[in-house]
Amino acid sequence: MLTLKFIPMKNLVFFLLILSAFQLTAQKNKHFRWNQMLQKFVNENGQVDYSNWLADKDNLDAYIHTLEKLPPLEISSKEAVLAYWINAYNALTVQLILKHYPLKSIKEVNDPWDTVVFEVNEQKYTLGNIEHDILRKLNEPRIHFAINCASASCPKLRNTAFKEKQLEAQLNQVTRDFLLDSTKNKLLPNQLQLSRIFLWFGKDFGSKSERLEFIKTHSGILLDNPKIDYLPYDWSLNK
Repeated sequence: MLTLKFIPMKNLVFFLLILSAFQLTAQKNKHFRWNQMLQKFVNENGQVDYSNWLADKDNLDAYIHTLEKLPPLEISSKEAVLAYWINAYNALTVQLILKHYPLKSIKEVNDPWDTVVFEVNEQKYTLGNIEHDILRKLNEPRIHFAINCASASCPKLRNTAFKEKQLEAQLNQVTRDFLLDSTKNKLLPNQLQLSRIFLWFGKDFGSKSERLEFIKTHSGILLDNPKIDYLPYDWSLNK
């Protein structure tokens, strides 16, 4: 077996440059397959065609395998890390549904958020690990409107992949879309009927005044010391 110590220095430098370029290209293009599947099986309203996606499940499995082999690099930006884990969470959720399809709700799956579904660098992850131990710790509350739990009351599954260079605009868009979706939130200047996401993950949005400022900023609706209630959560499948 050839070892690096027998490679002339100038050839070694060239080899390392080629290897680095290959790794960067692979990192840049790793979500292309996921984007194609989203375009094919998810409509603009976030409804998922699970029945037909079943026939292409091997393609989804291959994408997830690629993610396992190409985690973010140490030099990756925060945006690249967020895009990686958001896409991974959403793809793994779809994979979980397809594994048990047909079903009417993700809650029919035994321990859907506590089952090991992913492995990177010999570290095993559940959906719960990805959400609570990785994404939430990146201090970006808009992730709650980017990840999808395969349910009607969840933020819709975006039908394009999240990407490093577009992430800021994408997170702003999914947040605004979710807030202004009257099936998820009902916003009036003096009364808010909010998704339970704001109840369950309230601390991620800061104090009550910070939460209201977040809603005002991303919805464009002026608020006047509103009364806050929370809507029931519909766990039926997003199809």
